Amino acid sequence: MASESNQPGSDSKTPANGEITPKIALITGITGQDGSYLTEFLLSKGYEVHGLIRRSSNFNTQRINHIYIDPHNAHKARMKLHYADLSDASSLRRWLDTISPDEVYNLAAQSHVAVSFEIPDYTADVVATGSLRLLEAVRSHIAATGRSHIKYYQAGSSEMFGSTPPPQSETTPFHPRSPYAASKCAAHWYTVNYREAYGLYACNGILFNHESPRRGENFVTRKITRAVGRIKVGLQNKLFLGNLQASRDWGFAGDYVEAMWMMLQQEKPDDYVVATEESHTVEEFLDVAFGYVGLNWKDHVVIDKRYFRPAEVDNLKGDSSKARKVLGWKPKVGFEQLVKMMVDEDVDLAKREKVLVDAGYMDAQQQP
Repeated sequence: MASESNQPGSDSKTPANGEITPKIALITGITGQDGSYLTEFLLSKGYEVHGLIRRSSNFNTQRINHIYIDPHNAHKARMKLHYADLSDASSLRRWLDTISPDEVYNLAAQSHVAVSFEIPDYTADVVATGSLRLLEAVRSHIAATGRSHIKYYQAGSSEMFGSTPPPQSETTPFHPRSPYAASKCAAHWYTVNYREAYGLYACNGILFNHESPRRGENFVTRKITRAVGRIKVGLQNKLFLGNLQASRDWGFAGDYVEAMWMMLQQEKPDDYVVATEESHTVEEFLDVAFGYVGLNWKDHVVIDKRYFRPAEVDNLKGDSSKARKVLGWKPKVGFEQLVKMMVDEDVDLAKREKVLVDAGYMDAQQQP
């Protein structure tokens, strides 16, 4: 059963003067796929949302531009962005003190598994030690202010299970197979430690693969659907991939962010696996994606050894029975619906791209 605090009307605070003020959420990784969907969800719940972003020479806010309102429109701007970094502990503590959030969602990471083999030090610093910095900032903020009601969410990953056979639940041993996964394991146990040592309301959400049209283009699912769109309109012919037999439990990111929020509405903090409980291979993903637009993937896909990982994770399939029972959560979007949703978006994107290419405003930058 979902707790009573999951019900409508619980997402604001009533101070002594009787005025209702919104709950305040702080999100790291707000510009990512999950951060954008979580922001939309929390805004729909009446929250005031603050996001921490890294400084970059290039704007990286594309996923949240549609909900951004200039802060000068103070009465309308319920999402605000601030510069900080998980590698900079002082910035984390400063914004915690300034914003005084009720809920903290740590979604920021170097989240690409294959890239973590290329930049392992950086991955560990941001994913593992970065989580520790944020937990310590929350702990010290609470100690200084007495705001002990703050709740903390740590984004875990099914990659932590690695080579442990499926199905994987909250009690399944971790066996990480990449620097990213090992770093996520450290972040997981840091979160458990701060919960047990300091009484922090801190939850780990062990989310299995979750995708969407907002997924980064160097992740295999979006790489496939992006190629489907470009191949369909004639901008590309070949798609280079690695292990087609890797099997994953793929869900829709928009469904999964609701589970994050639900975890923080319970009476007691705990850890939860979030998954569809279905597993599909990359080859199955190709079948649905290419077949949806009348193409045969075998005419276009080329296996490239460079996309094989030094240590493969063969099969991830979650057991989310605890989240379904305790939180009352279940996925709304199925596998085929998810793939088709992504293909639809990427076919539309490719059509717009082709208009610019045909008009000479853009180089097709075709792959072979």
